[in-house]
Amino acid sequence: MSSQFSLLGQRRFLPFFSTQFLGAFNDNVFKTALITMVSFKAISFAGFDGKQLATILPGLFILPYFLFSATAGQLADKFEKGRMIRAIKLLEIAIMALAAWGFIANMLWMLVLALFMMGVHSTLFGPVKYSYLPQHLGEHELVGGNGVVEMGTFVAILLGEIVGAAIVSVTDSGLPVAALVMLTAASGWGTSLGIPASPPAAADLRIGWNPVTETLRTIGFAHKTRAVWMSLLGISWFWFYGATLLAQFPNFAKESLGGGEVIFILLLAVFSVGIGFGSLLCEKLSRGHVEIGLVPFAAIGLTVFGIDLYWAIPATPLAPGASLTQFLQYGAHWRMLADIALIGISGGLYIVPLYAMVQTRSEKTHQSRIMAANNILNSAFMVASAVLSLMMFKFGLSIPQVFLATALLNAVVALYIYTLLPEFLMRFVVWLAVSLIYRIHSQGSERLPRQGAALLLGDAVRPSDTLVILACSPRPVRFVMTEASLRNPLLGFVLRQNGVILVPEGESLDGALTLERIREAIAEDAVVAVFSGDPKVLPGALTALPADIRRIDTTLRTSRRKGLFQAARITFAETA
Repeated sequence: MSSQFSLLGQRRFLPFFSTQFLGAFNDNVFKTALITMVSFKAISFAGFDGKQLATILPGLFILPYFLFSATAGQLADKFEKGRMIRAIKLLEIAIMALAAWGFIANMLWMLVLALFMMGVHSTLFGPVKYSYLPQHLGEHELVGGNGVVEMGTFVAILLGEIVGAAIVSVTDSGLPVAALVMLTAASGWGTSLGIPASPPAAADLRIGWNPVTETLRTIGFAHKTRAVWMSLLGISWFWFYGATLLAQFPNFAKESLGGGEVIFILLLAVFSVGIGFGSLLCEKLSRGHVEIGLVPFAAIGLTVFGIDLYWAIPATPLAPGASLTQFLQYGAHWRMLADIALIGISGGLYIVPLYAMVQTRSEKTHQSRIMAANNILNSAFMVASAVLSLMMFKFGLSIPQVFLATALLNAVVALYIYTLLPEFLMRFVVWLAVSLIYRIHSQGSERLPRQGAALLLGDAVRPSDTLVILACSPRPVRFVMTEASLRNPLLGFVLRQNGVILVPEGESLDGALTLERIREAIAEDAVVAVFSGDPKVLPGALTALPADIRRIDTTLRTSRRKGLFQAARITFAETA
């Protein structure tokens, strides 16, 4: 994990990280102070009670994502990102001035307006945030960089929620919150001054201001690449899941657990720390590239621990206003906290690979607009979360039952996504099998091309050893193999999903039909792996293939199993 933290010492990353950290902190100080105020101080507004307001207000914050993301994505692609971030931070100062006035004057309508405007601010910042990283980080740094950003975001959320809730719980004066949000907004603008320039991706882009047509067009950009679209849906689904939990935590702490603000803060802390830890863990588990095999693994965790959370919640809450010490005396509460932490860890493992996949597989000239599409989908899913939660409450479900329904629904959504894009499931099988069987020492994996055709060449390997090569490759690898090599159902599934090139029965690797299939794969910019035990076969066969194709000698050596794992050493060396 040390390599990803080294980014914090570099100008291309630290000012940007600090700016987004302060922005996330400020958002959540303000939001949590407002939600805590309406949840615990018996405040009503426009006919809604505190429980309903706690559900509606987060939806109001994310509504601008749905309305204005398409325009924000165009602006982020057209203009230099450093300058745009500084302009957004000046807008934040103005909005926080409005919020400060609302807190000091105790004017709820003004705070609600400021909450909506902070949603506008975050809508503008989102596409810049995620399209900035691919411009300043190498592909091998993206998983680690995204992990640090997500960790920082959720630590900022945690601190903001704790501080916002704590201030409201200890004083009825709005002055402390007002002063803090103004100071933080000004600090965010200060750190943004150090963000380096980022050349615009589409300087000639003509901005379309019609929100309906541009939203549809932006969604269309995202839909062009199936893997990107499925990744965006996966990210948005997690925000549905997370929004459902977070929106109910205040009343869950109060009604289901019998606690007050301190218990609410504890729930937030455990969940946020879990996501931060899971985000950092991604680089360790990804072997230096974008590993989407972590996503199904994490989805299992979201369902399993979500179901166990329901069963862990005590049937009878503590006496109203129970202290933290009283709360922690019950073993059932520790199990519940463990479930919340594991849901958070699963969430971090879930979203970081998906963000990195979107960044690496989307067109560079449309990257901000793709991230804007992500914001549109996120907003739609989070509004749907608020609406569905309200509907379940209307039908008499309790908060724990809402948590259970969300965990079960997660399993359905995950199966749907993996049915439409089996690559996720295939990478999960590869990642899990390799993690359980091998300890890999890889050298030269950076030579594997991120795009374009390539040939991996080497001596014959066992069919099961192809998993090691797949685990080290950031892209699918099309192996040239016989039908007999696919007899193992699991291995056959993996290789077929990668587009295995079958050698016709009775033909060798240098046969005419096999070479024709290899040429077709190369024409499609695929990575093709040809491993032969006969040193006379490959040279003759390769003369029939284009001479300008990148050729990478691949050497794989596996040792006998010692203890639990088998050692595998793999080297990639590009040939002239």
